[in-house]
Amino acid sequence: MFFYRSKQKHNKEGEDKVYSRKQKIWDIASILSLFALLWFLQNAQNVIRHVNYLKVSEDVPPLAMSNGDPYIRALMRTISASESSGKNSYALLYGGDHVHDLSQHPNQCIPIKTNVNKGKCSTASGRYQFLTSTWMEKASKYHPNPSETPNGITYSFEPEYQDIVVYRWLKDHHQWNVDILTLLKKDRVEDALIELSGVWTSLGSGMEDNLMTPFLPKLYRKFLAEELASTSKMSGSQMINKIESF
Repeated sequence: MFFYRSKQKHNKEGEDKVYSRKQKIWDIASILSLFALLWFLQNAQNVIRHVNYLKVSEDVPPLAMSNGDPYIRALMRTISASESSGKNSYALLYGGDHVHDLSQHPNQCIPIKTNVNKGKCSTASGRYQFLTSTWMEKASKYHPNPSETPNGITYSFEPEYQDIVVYRWLKDHHQWNVDILTLLKKDRVEDALIELSGVWTSLGSGMEDNLMTPFLPKLYRKFLAEELASTSKMSGSQMINKIESF
């Protein structure tokens, strides 16, 4: 009987060791599987971001205006890549719809559905997603062709005028805490984007970042190379006229 019980005890201990070994293997396998899943999700997100970067970098249209400093022009294309990428961006309303009449700012208040400011509405319109109030303020300073009407002064929202107003605003160092053009020429793109993020909240402050936000410095440098290449093809007088015309 003693031998039989000892044998049972021995078998039980053996089974426990086998079970313990299997449990350890299972635990290790579970941990490795979890790490593999996390790695996959992280890389899947990076792949999605890279695909979006490639798509947006190809879809951002050229500016409607033909002149201007290449550094500021590249910045304008970068802003629009984050704020309103895609075709017909000059007629884009907040939320994705488009308008046909750009004789003035559309001033349509579209309900906000995102977590930030949910329950309010936004009048953001055009390539640079101007709010009505911001457009009226900046157009009064920088619009080259205001029109007098019986109802007061109006400012055309046609594509070229959107570009000119933004261009002059960005170049006006009195409007910012720093000289944006100087930052860009020193390749301090990230600093320039942070400075502008109070106006365009997808540029890197963290308030309304999107899938394109991490790629904006890279995207800017791509656009700058294109703008500089375009400028380098011009003669000296053409280059001066292009840069200084605004």
